[in-house]
Amino acid sequence: MQTKIGVIGGSGVYDINGLDGAEWISVDSPFGPPSDKVLTGQVDGVDMVFLPRHGRGHVHSPTSIPYRANIDALKRVGVTDVISVSACGSFRDDMAPGDFVIVDQFIDRTFAREKSFFGPGLVGHVSLAHPTCPRLGAACATAARDAGVTVHEGGTYLAMEGPQFSSLAESRLYREVWGCDVIGMTNMPEAKLAREAELCYATVAMITDYDSWHPDHGEVDISQIIATLTGNAENARVLAAGLPRLLGGVRTPCPHGCDRALEFAILTAPDKRDPEMVARLDAVAGRVLR
Repeated sequence: MQTKIGVIGGSGVYDINGLDGAEWISVDSPFGPPSDKVLTGQVDGVDMVFLPRHGRGHVHSPTSIPYRANIDALKRVGVTDVISVSACGSFRDDMAPGDFVIVDQFIDRTFAREKSFFGPGLVGHVSLAHPTCPRLGAACATAARDAGVTVHEGGTYLAMEGPQFSSLAESRLYREVWGCDVIGMTNMPEAKLAREAELCYATVAMITDYDSWHPDHGEVDISQIIATLTGNAENARVLAAGLPRLLGGVRTPCPHGCDRALEFAILTAPDKRDPEMVARLDAVAGRVLR
């Protein structure tokens, strides 16, 4: 199998530079239209696919992002590894604006989103004990260092619904009681869906602010965030361009089993499965449903 790297760009990252043969293409999904067309091309001979999570021009809020369609579309075009690039707030003094964090855990506080490809008629349960791929995360950390970015390996991401930022009480709860490291609005249910689609997934959290807990920084200011986003976005593009060299063109089985997450996950008996559900999941779960 050949490696095909998918990059989901968050706030401030609406395109990616340096792709050979770059072309925006439409991908149809049974879960509705994705956030935008996807940008395809190659870097160092390795296929890459870029999808702007909010759409070009930032037209989707964190809640309205079509998460299922996005992951389905990436799987449908042959992506094997997904790197999520996301703007986030920090709960730690040493995780400063401009730093990147390679997230390895999530707490999901979202409540208004479709969170699974499965449901009545085709029931599936995957493990999210370790929701990101260590192999892919390590490659992202190396690419970030090569780009000259201060990077922190490991961290817990609190996913909130938004679109408002946290209250001071919420910020203190997440930081002091729950022990979270960063906060954002978009990596859930994205990480859950990537696992259901048997895709290796890694989150690169780009710190823009200190949320509202920090006594020396006050509440989140959108102008401050936008200013930091500009520098983060360029660093994210450099990071993405370094991944093909690190991951290589030949895709071997994931040593952590991300690409086999559905091996024993489907509970519905074959003769009881909803044919329409089976058809919708031809890309996501076709490997185990055929």
